[in-house]
Amino acid sequence: MIKIVILGAGNVASHLIQKFHKIAEVQIIQLYNRTIEKLEEFNHVAPITNNSEEILDADVYIISVSDDFIEEVAQNLISKKGIVVHTSGSASIKRLLPNENIGVFYPLQTFSKNKEIDFSRIPFCLEAKETSSYQVLEKLANYITDSVYPIDSEQRKILHVAAVFVNNFTNYIYQMGSEICETYDIPFEILIPLIQETSNKIESLHPKEAQTGPAKRNDKTTIANHLKLLNEKQQHIYSLLTKAIQESHGEKL
Repeated sequence: MIKIVILGAGNVASHLIQKFHKIAEVQIIQLYNRTIEKLEEFNHVAPITNNSEEILDADVYIISVSDDFIEEVAQNLISKKGIVVHTSGSASIKRLLPNENIGVFYPLQTFSKNKEIDFSRIPFCLEAKETSSYQVLEKLANYITDSVYPIDSEQRKILHVAAVFVNNFTNYIYQMGSEICETYDIPFEILIPLIQETSNKIESLHPKEAQTGPAKRNDKTTIANHLKLLNEKQQHIYSLLTKAIQESHGEKL
């Protein structure tokens, strides 16, 4: 039995609370957040507190707060012997110092509070100062996922940048596509099967190999016609991406 305390109440923390609550081999012994009202929905899971002096002894302390507050929360755990970890994709493991037994427990996924997620498909990127601590974190991760990777802070920082491209920036492109549809009174849902197929393709094809469209074909007439339909901001992004795709595939505008 691994005893854990989860510190935080945001999207990642909420999903971890709900998932670990269902795992017989893991016991959530306490939940902590500065704003205790945000934890009230989890009263049935474990005792909740906003008093750092009341934090119980545990095997693992999972700090799942915004990056700006990692150090502040970690300071409350200096007297604890358990493993202190954070769930950030971009923060170094050193942000947990001067705690001695430290690590990272990073689920590489986008989390929305009210959207159920399949943890078994989420890659967990782990790091620990001590080998024995890494083994505990690996065991903890294996209870909820089939995908565990040893990733150090430098690798994770690079991975997080890549994740911003494939997730955050891509989602903004979806938003832009939705706005174009709204402008011309077209249901955005018509594009959803295309979005899903594009995502599915890269499971078997390299992204460069999967690239299609007028930019790759250097279809100048179609590109010019598209630009006429867009507002200034949309034109700028369309042209920027078109140029990047053509340069990647050896074409010129």
